[in-house]
Amino acid sequence: MWNAQQSESYGIQKSGKSPRDNHGRGGVVVYKVSRAALATIALLNLSLLAFSTARVVVDHNSVSTANKEFRFKNVPSPVRDNAAAKARISLVVGRPDPSSGGLSVLTDGALPTHEDEPRANFFFDAGSDGGRILMDFGVAVDVTQVNTYSWHANSRGPQVYNLYASDGRDPKFKAQPDASTDPAACGWSLIARVDTRPRQGDSGGQYGVSISDPAGILGKYRYLLFDSVPTEIDDPWGNTFYSEINVVAYPSSSAYATQPPGLGPGL
Repeated sequence: MWNAQQSESYGIQKSGKSPRDNHGRGGVVVYKVSRAALATIALLNLSLLAFSTARVVVDHNSVSTANKEFRFKNVPSPVRDNAAAKARISLVVGRPDPSSGGLSVLTDGALPTHEDEPRANFFFDAGSDGGRILMDFGVAVDVTQVNTYSWHANSRGPQVYNLYASDGRDPKFKAQPDASTDPAACGWSLIARVDTRPRQGDSGGQYGVSISDPAGILGKYRYLLFDSVPTEIDDPWGNTFYSEINVVAYPSSSAYATQPPGLGPGL
């Protein structure tokens, strides 16, 4: 199984900077000065202090082995019934590409059927430096797993993002931190850094990422924040084609009903 310790070729680490991170916000590579201004030692240290023991598992289906069901060796396939499908999702930073599907495609359970299906994916505007997507469950829930999926034939296939989470109770909490604000400085905890770009070979195909904690739950959270940046800046086509986001959660209130992963539908 590929996990956070074993996925060096895909740039995944439990803590510290990604192998490709020379500058950026909280470990995410950022390509424009306005999004890189927060890469100070103090803020990086703050992010590391908030970093969880999350395990990041990455799977990659090549262009030739990609399939409509998003079946992977180690990462579970997407499901319709999960906590993300019931959450409110909004754009905090960035703008969608005119050819992109709406944010709802990330949680509707409908998957793209081929490698270049823009309307079935969400992706940030061409040439932009990505953005931030906010997920709000309405109440705090016990999050056990966060899974993200993408599919494209070229550089828009890999995923590069930071995952933050919050219960919203910190007095300094900002639900929508703008591009000049480090989430770790306003009530968010850094859960995982994700970078699935291969060190060599073709980057196209399907990618599945599963973030969990071997000890149990990732935490009790109301909000998740996905802070995504491009996979490359050699051309304008570096923003990932995100196909689906799944969240598995246990109830922290009667508003939710779920079972452990593998035993039935998730929240």
